[in-house]
Amino acid sequence: MADVVVGKDKCGEQRLVSLPLSRIRVIMKSSPEVSSINQEALVLTAKATELFVQYLASCSYRHGSGKEKKALTYSDLANTAEESETFQFLADILPKKILASKYLKMLKEEKREEEEENDNDDQNDDDEAES
Repeated sequence: MADVVVGKDKCGEQRLVSLPLSRIRVIMKSSPEVSSINQEALVLTAKATELFVQYLASCSYRHGSGKEKKALTYSDLANTAEESETFQFLADILPKKILASKYLKMLKEEKREEEEENDNDDQNDDDEAES
């Protein structure tokens, strides 16, 4: 294993990763395809997860609006997930927040468009029947 130290635990001992390994083990075991997990795989998964979260946060901060406030916001993360090809797979997990009123408007517009399409389809069917 590597000699890199990330931090210290409650007892002051040095740790390689800062995420709780027991939680990561539970998440990994939740997959029906996984029967057992060796310690090295667990530590590597934890470290890879930490590095991924760190990279996501730094990209979101660099391209986000939080620079002025020196803060990283949810909207920065959501924008990064939507706009970056690398993080595109997170777009469903980190959707942009919208107001309920805007969402209801969008639903009404979609419903109206569907009704118009159905009306057009019905008219086309009627025209074909007359021919």
